[in-house]
Amino acid sequence: MAHTEQRTARRDGRRRPRGRTGRRVAYGFLSLTAVAVAVLFVTPYLVSASAGLAPDYAEQGSAVSLVFLVHVVTGGLALLLAPLQIAARVRARSPRLHRVAGRVVLGAIAVAGCTSLAIAPFTTGGPVAGVGFGTTGIVWLVCAAAAFRAIRRRDVAGHRRWAVRTFALTYTAVTLRLLHVPLTAVLVVLGTDVGVADDRAYATLALVSWVIDLAVAEWYLGTRRRRTASRHRRPASEHPVTAGAAAELEGAA
Repeated sequence: MAHTEQRTARRDGRRRPRGRTGRRVAYGFLSLTAVAVAVLFVTPYLVSASAGLAPDYAEQGSAVSLVFLVHVVTGGLALLLAPLQIAARVRARSPRLHRVAGRVVLGAIAVAGCTSLAIAPFTTGGPVAGVGFGTTGIVWLVCAAAAFRAIRRRDVAGHRRWAVRTFALTYTAVTLRLLHVPLTAVLVVLGTDVGVADDRAYATLALVSWVIDLAVAEWYLGTRRRRTASRHRRPASEHPVTAGAAAELEGAA
């Protein structure tokens, strides 16, 4: 019996590293791309500020340009710090850093979300992109507020679920840029003019990027719930910790 339990424990031990490796690879990809977009796409606006605020919005007046710049900076800050908020090691080893970074991210999202609603009607991507950016801003604010409300009520599990959704919506800035070139290429292959294809791809992704990211977040949360439920339903003899403890007890006897 002890040998059977030990073999079960070893199989569970072999499965766990693969799961951890996959999660680490996914986290590394999300973190790297988030930081890259936050740095590479925000910096040009900061540099151009010396000559003129947000030159793409110059025709809309200085007020709109300034609001757009504030949106870019605060949205970039939220994107830059967001990976810290979903890092389990940071939560476990440095809860104070997690709380401080969380407050900064929440404040940045509050400003970036509100400014996105203000500039959505003036976006250079047209009305479709404007609707997309405005919708993203609303859903982003709702999820961030829900995460904050949950932790204020000491609902840690609920807070983590809403934090995952908030990260997904923060990441839409990355999704739009990662998919822009491939979608443009597909439209060109289908016979669309390059300039038109670029505009259509941008507008389409502005409209649907938040849906894609939120769907992935819900899939992840659902997978984690099923994994947790499955672990709880397993017989005690198949639980790696219980099996290991039983083997040690039998060996000692």
